Amino acid sequence: MSLSQAEAFARIRLLRSPHIGPVSYRQLLGRFGTAESAIDALPDLARRGGRPYVAAPTDRIEREVAGIRRAGARYLFHDQPDYPRLLAEAPAAPPILTFRGRLALASQPAVAVVGARNASAAAVQIAREFGAALAAEGFAVVSGLARGIDGAAHEGAFPHTIGVIASGIDIAYPPQHRELQERIASDGLLIAEQPVGTEPRGSHFPSRNRIIAGLALGTLVVEAAPQSGSLITARLAGEYGREVMAIPGSPLEPRSAGANELIRDGAVLVQDPAQVAELLRRFDGTPRTTLAERQQPFTFAEEDAADAPPGDDIATLMSPAPVHVDELIRQSGQAAGAVQMALLELEIAGRLVRHEGGRVSLAG
Repeated sequence: MSLSQAEAFARIRLLRSPHIGPVSYRQLLGRFGTAESAIDALPDLARRGGRPYVAAPTDRIEREVAGIRRAGARYLFHDQPDYPRLLAEAPAAPPILTFRGRLALASQPAVAVVGARNASAAAVQIAREFGAALAAEGFAVVSGLARGIDGAAHEGAFPHTIGVIASGIDIAYPPQHRELQERIASDGLLIAEQPVGTEPRGSHFPSRNRIIAGLALGTLVVEAAPQSGSLITARLAGEYGREVMAIPGSPLEPRSAGANELIRDGAVLVQDPAQVAELLRRFDGTPRTTLAERQQPFTFAEEDAADAPPGDDIATLMSPAPVHVDELIRQSGQAAGAVQMALLELEIAGRLVRHEGGRVSLAG
């Protein structure tokens, strides 16, 4: 679709406004039709949720747009034809991305290769060799430009590689990968979700991981410790209905414990690139992996706004502990759309936090 300049600007402003995330952004567009109308509605929605509201100032968005131009980057909106199809299917896919490089890479069959930052020398070599072999088989190799496994996979697959970063498109992180990041931006594809000028923070990395998982038919974990970011990426891939693969390691090597755990929990054990290529070429939307069930997206019906219960009625059923939205619907006795509308009002008011897997909690 073709966006007017005013609507594109309004979409950026909407997403940068307080308490607006990917889910609420899509719900607002679905409810009001345009970002301009959604922004006009925000103060009333927040008032119904129990708080005052001020949208992102226009001058801040003007500075961001100017920064994107200086960086030689472009915006990509969720409903444009070039938006990656697989990523669009993932729950909470980023409504707006910024990118540099060959966007066509994101339309190729892709495999994510992730693993430990402090990887062993053997694992780094494996990641580089797998990256090169998978690129030669026609796959784009996706990773997060971190030290260790990520960097090796990018190097092996270059230039058929996609780097997804946790900072703004103009920030190189880690600093030692500045040259690699620039090479990927020039000859591969570099993607960022955060606004230009944003330094990476801890909360940005899980968000980056969901993009890595969403872009790929499958995610391969080369070496990872338990509770690492790589396992987050792998489990998100499972929730998205994609293949999850892992290379087994010695039980005496702590850095292999995460990959071994994934195999125990249902990931596919692979030992050479040909196995990965064969698995993904035969992928028909039904993964062999059994890590998680897929979540279905939600859309509003017209009557949802009128039927929505007061936000405080739903808030009384919630706590800081995450609970699935379906449970709130059951306990409230209200229609699903009405509860979703009340949750949207609470979120815009800053009283609700969304979590993976369709769960929500009270903020704070």
